[in-house]
Amino acid sequence: MSETFANILGFIGTACIIFAYGYTTKQDRPNPFVQHSVNLVGAFLLTISLLVNMNPASFVLEFFWAAIAIWGLAKALRARRAQKASERKTGQ
Repeated sequence: MSETFANILGFIGTACIIFAYGYTTKQDRPNPFVQHSVNLVGAFLLTISLLVNMNPASFVLEFFWAAIAIWGLAKALRARRAQKASERKTGQ
């Protein structure tokens, strides 16, 4: 992969993370699937960029950024399942 292409992916990843932060700040009740999915994509793209243009501190940051996004997605899925189970019990 060329350095230029890796940089482009890194900038797209940065845009994803900035978008997710802005989205979360703007919305009163942000959709956690949008927030965490976009953060995960951003972390993934930045990690690809860092594999070409290594910066160890940023690489570690992206690992934790992705881990938190995955944790947030798992939490949102559990909440959605619990809500659907509750709706089935109450007959809604």
